[in-house]
Amino acid sequence: MRRRSDPRRLRSVLAALALAAALLSAPAQAGSDAPSPERQRELLHLLRQDCGSCHGYHLKGGLGPPLLPGTLAGKDVDALAAIILDGVPGTPMPPWRFEVSPAEARWLAGRLLAGLDAAEEARR
Repeated sequence: MRRRSDPRRLRSVLAALALAAALLSAPAQAGSDAPSPERQRELLHLLRQDCGSCHGYHLKGGLGPPLLPGTLAGKDVDALAAIILDGVPGTPMPPWRFEVSPAEARWLAGRLLAGLDAAEEARR
């Protein structure tokens, strides 16, 4: 005896499968913004050399303010990324949009919030 399928049950099962697929693919999509390992090394070099020329090699401050986790605590990643990309008008902070993409700026901001030493250690 063959069972007749209920259209409502079929829709529920399909909706559950679609939700599961979306949830399973979310981490992969979120991580897809991360630069390649080679680009991460380049960005960390840029951070030490270029940003460090004003913010200090160890990012403890200089012409620019410190970029340490304690001084950046509570700052939003997107707000920091916007500063990296567009600079701060009326200050020596230049825009870096010509050098880094928005995704890379968010990655850099995340590294600064986590602590650059932790980010560099993770890359080794």
